Amino acid sequence: MSKAADFLVEIGTEELPPKALRSLMEAFASSLAAAVDDARLGHGAVRPYASPRRLAVIIENLECAQEDRKSTQKGPPVKVAFDNDGNPTPAATAFAKKCGVAVDALERERTDKGEWLVSEVVERGRGADELMPELIENALAALPIPRRMRWGDGVAEFVRPVHWVVLLHGDKTIAASIMGITAGNETRGHRFHTSEPILIEAPVDYLTVLEKEGYVIADFERRLSIVRQGVAAAAAEAGGLPVGDDALYDEVTALVEWPVPVTGSFDAQYLELPREVVISTLTSHQRYFPVADKNGKLLPKFVTVANLESKDPDQVRDGNERVIRPRLADAAFFWESDRRIPLSARAESLREVVYQRGLGSLHDKALRTAGLAVSIGEALGVDAAPLRQSAMLAKCDLVTGMVGEFPELQGVMGRYYALSDKEPAEVADAIAEHYLPRFAGDELPGSVNGQVLAVADRLDTLAGVFAIGKKPSGNRDPFGLRRAALGIIRVLVECELDLDLKALITAAVAAQPKKADGADLEGELYTFIAERLRRYFLDRDDNLATETFDAVLARSPSSLVDFDRRLAAVQAFIALEPAASLAAANKRIANILRQAEVEDAGEVKDKLLTEPAEVALARALADATATVAPLLEERLYTKALTALAGLREPVDTFFDDVMVNVDDKATRANRLALLSQLRALFLDVADISRLSI
Repeated sequence: MSKAADFLVEIGTEELPPKALRSLMEAFASSLAAAVDDARLGHGAVRPYASPRRLAVIIENLECAQEDRKSTQKGPPVKVAFDNDGNPTPAATAFAKKCGVAVDALERERTDKGEWLVSEVVERGRGADELMPELIENALAALPIPRRMRWGDGVAEFVRPVHWVVLLHGDKTIAASIMGITAGNETRGHRFHTSEPILIEAPVDYLTVLEKEGYVIADFERRLSIVRQGVAAAAAEAGGLPVGDDALYDEVTALVEWPVPVTGSFDAQYLELPREVVISTLTSHQRYFPVADKNGKLLPKFVTVANLESKDPDQVRDGNERVIRPRLADAAFFWESDRRIPLSARAESLREVVYQRGLGSLHDKALRTAGLAVSIGEALGVDAAPLRQSAMLAKCDLVTGMVGEFPELQGVMGRYYALSDKEPAEVADAIAEHYLPRFAGDELPGSVNGQVLAVADRLDTLAGVFAIGKKPSGNRDPFGLRRAALGIIRVLVECELDLDLKALITAAVAAQPKKADGADLEGELYTFIAERLRRYFLDRDDNLATETFDAVLARSPSSLVDFDRRLAAVQAFIALEPAASLAAANKRIANILRQAEVEDAGEVKDKLLTEPAEVALARALADATATVAPLLEERLYTKALTALAGLREPVDTFFDDVMVNVDDKATRANRLALLSQLRALFLDVADISRLSI
């Protein structure tokens, strides 16, 4: 075998969880690649593969062994290592023994602090065949698997039982045990199309041999492309277009090794159900792709993806059609029976549903959300009645049969049932929209009522869960509070709801039935949301620096709309030529005031201004204050900072010509007051002393 060769590892298992297959595949490859890098093994591209019964990684041109590594060990000083007669002392002897050499073989190194005994040690590189099994075991152990299982009488644990392992480096099989299984060069093909083991002679043959002999397309992305193309072609043949998101395509791809699209149909009467109900019935239960015409209207057709090449495709089609009929019949039953009870009548049922221990029932949550929504509405000039009604009805669909069967339709069904009850359209829309955004990048509520209810509901959730001490820690966030905070941020910023977030947090906390003694929940919640806000702005703008965000956060703006404007102003200020000098001056002023322990230095007394530079700065500061004050009032922060940039010359001159900490107390206090006013003027926008320009 040459110095470098392709490496293959395949972990053969029972069927892996389809919704997690992509993440497991990517995590395995990523973790293994990082481990190989840390082990100092050179390599080329790292390619991940996965199918329902296997996780595999090919590492191109993996070196056969680590390079030898030289290191120098430092011993005792020469004057300590030898006595006056030049004989080695115990210190020299012990160091030589530690290094595995004779004292005479030790070298000397001269430094500024004297001469020392040293020894060069060569660490022999380990072979890839020796290293890789250990690295693979570690990578598998690090996979994001919430619950692991054991099988047989072994001690190995994995997401599913492991039945075979392939380990090849070039054409050489690595003798090792992974997950209690002896590795070899034999894989297994499709569960139904093949039965005999399949020999893999080299990693380069893996994909081709597995596909030709095993009826397995191990390349996830290629299989996904085949599924997409096949589903689209089958839907077109049925007279429409497939309906399905990326998650559905990924899940179907994770369920099949040999995808074969099959078209089926169902009774057209079920198209009278809400569109979302039909789609959820087909996709959630059966992983079918609904078919719609070019206008988005559903057709009584679907496309399923079989996992084999059937000799009788009609039988496959009939089987899938038989399965979906009772599912649609159940959905029709829920639709009819749920509408017999108005949402308003279900509000009482919420009293019997515990929201969270310590926070009362869902009815209690609805009351708190309604109160908060009305307060927000008053601040925005929105009619309170529909807001209150929307909040009281928003969770009522949770106790319907349809949402019990299809939890993903919460809010959606609430809207349909509200319209069926002749509730105003603005109430119905707010019920549906208050769950938006459901995930990162999702659409936002389109109506003001929906926006208000979305914020109120999430704020109550955050305040309540924080109040009972269940706030997120590390990677654990069972209540989705980080997602809730990001939802609040997106609605407030992107919908431009200019609200006092701090006041809303205070109101939400005050409404909770429980609060830990002495806990500053309001401060904790603002900090928690601010951390999500940092990530939001940094993700939104690649050019935004963390220190720019911190400069604005230091002022703790109550309104996130105001925060956004300040952030834009500071970014514009940074681009100005005087920005660096003024940022440095502000930093210097902050240090001077901190050392002088000055918070409010009082008024500047003109009669104590003696130096021309401080007189000039005082005049420039007075002029700037008059110019900037109305701009700040109108939140024209960019114009305000641009105007303040004109202070660069008098500020620079002041620091060049004037000594602040003079002996005369009155003069010193007056100069500190002047600097304090200058800093306060900038602080009205942001703390630019935090910038490093």
